[in-house]
Amino acid sequence: MSGHSKWSTIKRKKGAADAKRGKIFTKLIKEITLAARLGGGDPEGNPRLRAAILEAKNENMPKDNIDRAIKKGVGAAEGGVNYEELTYEGYGPGGVAVLVEVMTDNKQRTVAEVRHIFSKSGGNLGENGCVAWIFEKKGMIMVDAQTVEEDVLMEAALEVGAEDVQHDGDEFAVITSIADFETVKNALAEKKLSFLAAKITMIPQNEVKLDMGKAEQMLKMMEKLEDNDDVQNVYANFDIDDEIMEKINLG
Repeated sequence: MSGHSKWSTIKRKKGAADAKRGKIFTKLIKEITLAARLGGGDPEGNPRLRAAILEAKNENMPKDNIDRAIKKGVGAAEGGVNYEELTYEGYGPGGVAVLVEVMTDNKQRTVAEVRHIFSKSGGNLGENGCVAWIFEKKGMIMVDAQTVEEDVLMEAALEVGAEDVQHDGDEFAVITSIADFETVKNALAEKKLSFLAAKITMIPQNEVKLDMGKAEQMLKMMEKLEDNDDVQNVYANFDIDDEIMEKINLG
């Protein structure tokens, strides 16, 4: 299974714990706030805000939390913070390409923390542009494989403009262009399909297969980066065999 979908699966399973949910909510509130600040508080006319609200609902965030974040973003609430969006690039164990999206109110603090995680995990932070070319921005809709037959999903998705449907273990990943993401998502929803996740993501064009040792290092590095309060998203082009995956314990 590829890194982008495998890590998404791991995050969802770990996110079931209340301690993790707090961090997930914090990141989503920051995204909703900034999306509203940049594009307005109406999700109908703000695709980024609409996507952020959908993700928040998928995580069972209370509606009041979502509404407060939107109001803060458009200036209707006190206590707004001026966040800056940045992207860091580098390499993880085994030469894996890593892309880190952050939202911070203190760039110096964040870059120091991200660099520390890279170096402590057997990787190194690189220059801007060193790995970004490996990734392509796409829409990804995750569907529980137990809820629909592959050929049924494939036909339904491709018919409305999806680019591909990948079978990753007990999940299907429907891949779309950015332009067709909303159309495909809405069309599949109309067919009563429930999504494990639906978001805009970065998908690698090539992947690096990791052995047991490097795989364990890589996943722990991903976890440390995700646990950083300033980090919004982490993308990497690793690939780990399912047999190895089953032996790794992240604790």
